[in-house]
Amino acid sequence: MKVVAFNGSARKDGNTAILVNAVFKELKKEGIKTELVQLSGKKIRGCIACGKCFEKKDGLCAIKGDIINECIEKMMEADGIILASPTYFADVSTEMKALIDRTGYVAKANDDMFRRKVGAAVVAVRRGGAIHAFDTMNHFFFISQMVVPGSSYWNVGLGHAAGDVKEDEEGIATMKTLGANMAWVMKKLNK
Repeated sequence: MKVVAFNGSARKDGNTAILVNAVFKELKKEGIKTELVQLSGKKIRGCIACGKCFEKKDGLCAIKGDIINECIEKMMEADGIILASPTYFADVSTEMKALIDRTGYVAKANDDMFRRKVGAAVVAVRRGGAIHAFDTMNHFFFISQMVVPGSSYWNVGLGHAAGDVKEDEEGIATMKTLGANMAWVMKKLNK
């Protein structure tokens, strides 16, 4: 089994990646392979509402030359998907929103191709707005007919400067519980 995570932060190895790696640590304990895709510095654009994904139904976005089709392939190969983003003005980063919109449309156009995969949202936040970002990513999972495990709290870690989330003991504990629960659900679904 494998989980792929997409880090929507402009900081490649900042707080968002630290939180994802806390989840990964628990998944790895259960023998689940992990892969972190950093969207930072990658060419990525939003959906242009061309509708080609509904016409072609080939499992790909019609926009070429950026990372989205590679992300779709990684999502299809994985049993679990983590979407992770910092909180920008009470929502996800623009890179994460582009990933959600484009992969979401392609999935809907192709008979909900992420159906019954396990999904989890991870949010890094300085102070406020995290729940809206958390909801945005969870909406992707729910409309895609994915299975979303819970944790001991919302999947949020507090921090401003890179590395600050390491000091958020509750946030790190939440990520560990999320990883353990995600592994449990994946194993139950793959029996």
